[in-house]
Amino acid sequence: TKIYICLQIKSKIMMRKFIAFLLIFNLSSCAELQQVVNQIPQGGVLGNTEIASGLRQALDFGIDKQVTKLTQKDGFFKNDLVKILLPEELGKVDKALRDIGLSNLADEGLKVLNRAAEDAVKEATPIFIDAVKGITFDDAKNILLGHNDAATQYLTSKTQTALYAKFNPVIKSSFSKVGADDIWNNLINKYNSIPFTNDVNPDLTDYVTGEALKGVYTMIAVEEKDIRTKTASRSTDLLRKVFALQD
Repeated sequence: TKIYICLQIKSKIMMRKFIAFLLIFNLSSCAELQQVVNQIPQGGVLGNTEIASGLRQALDFGIDKQVTKLTQKDGFFKNDLVKILLPEELGKVDKALRDIGLSNLADEGLKVLNRAAEDAVKEATPIFIDAVKGITFDDAKNILLGHNDAATQYLTSKTQTALYAKFNPVIKSSFSKVGADDIWNNLINKYNSIPFTNDVNPDLTDYVTGEALKGVYTMIAVEEKDIRTKTASRSTDLLRKVFALQD
């Protein structure tokens, strides 16, 4: 019985020591954990308004820097990222003309397609600006933590329909203004006169509208990726602060 009582007393002493150890360990762990937590950027470091403003600024820069380039002469035609080529089904037209020594005519045909796109993109900026103004904090948070083209994808979803409606009639008008109608009629007629070919008579307005839209979003994505991945491209304090959160 005495042995049993002694074992109980020792057991209680050991248990108290173990509980004391756990308390000390937990307090120490909590203190260390709090230090770690304190080092993590919290929502209060940058206000919701600042985060949304930073995303708007990044998109504004992309629009101003990259989309404006596309409106210049050769903005599409001499930019390999967005240059508009013939649709796949008409590739044979280009090849056939070059094969019989009409490369200059083929080049002119491509050039007027790109000129029409350059003309149409001038209509884009006001639509983009409205879309950028509408970014909420929730939008900004999802964009900031998203892929390298998350902001571009957001703009695409918000502007594609409106831009198509703006671009299409401008491109149609531009084809007439820059002489695309005459050039393409001449080009297609030349092609159709080549023996053993099937006649082609395409309406390219819809095709060029779609390609112009792709070009616009491609260039915005280029600027967005630069800002996300290159700290040197974050040219304002706000951009540096906001995109440091995604780093």
